[in-house]
Amino acid sequence: MKIGALEAGGTKMVLGVYDMEGKELERISIPTESPEITMPAMIDFFDSHQVDALGIGSFGPVDLRKESPTYGYITSTPKLKWRNYPFMPQLIRNRKIPVGFDTDVNAAAIAEAELGVARGCEDVVYVTVGTGIGAGIIVHGQTVHGLLHPELGHLLLRIHPDDPIPQGVCPYHGACLEGLAAGPALGARVGGDARDLPDDHPSFAIEAYYLAQMCVNITLTLSPEKIVLGGGVMQRQSLLAMVRAETMRLLNGYLQVELITNHIDQYIVTPALYPVSGLVGSYLLGKRALEQSARGSL
Repeated sequence: MKIGALEAGGTKMVLGVYDMEGKELERISIPTESPEITMPAMIDFFDSHQVDALGIGSFGPVDLRKESPTYGYITSTPKLKWRNYPFMPQLIRNRKIPVGFDTDVNAAAIAEAELGVARGCEDVVYVTVGTGIGAGIIVHGQTVHGLLHPELGHLLLRIHPDDPIPQGVCPYHGACLEGLAAGPALGARVGGDARDLPDDHPSFAIEAYYLAQMCVNITLTLSPEKIVLGGGVMQRQSLLAMVRAETMRLLNGYLQVELITNHIDQYIVTPALYPVSGLVGSYLLGKRALEQSARGSL
């Protein structure tokens, strides 16, 4: 049995094939262009491997309601060519295979909770900080969907007094978390590529201020056992320590919990499976769908 896995991102699509035990058999990456260009290549890949199930973790927003006529669609994405696109239906077309479908960050959260840095935790938040900001939330072992699915990247925040772009860059909300702390905001703040800056550049103190507000809000509302910070922006190791310290400052001793007060380095962490957390999670989604299908046929 072979399980196809797709981590569908706004910049690239990562496709993989796994066996039932989770061994990766093949992986490729293709740019996310228009559906007319990108979809045929992905369909051909999974068809050529004759996968028995498919797991999809997709950029969003997406429709996760199985009873909805637009289940599996990408909906109000800023990527206009993919807006209201029947993503999952087009991938499987008329093939009768089990499919697991969720957000890309929920897939990453599943992977880290089952196989990675949050193994053994039932309540986990995985946040990716890159071109955008998204969060996968697991409560009591289940990913949170609700009315749509969490859109943590669009939380509203206090503005740092020294921020040169207090208006933010989000086309929908301006100064939301994504508009202030995602990669494009970092670039707009420094007028170039922030990856070339030294660790002590003041823009990173501003970045840590916003990400720490996010961590405080997550802690006070969801009370997870672990917050996992992934994505390209978090590859700067010095930033993680700044976020932890700023989170402690903002909490100001309000939460007297051993894990936070004395072991913040075990509470706010980076993923163990990066950069394939989302792809591994998509494999797990496909495996779950296959197992559920098998149980249903008994």
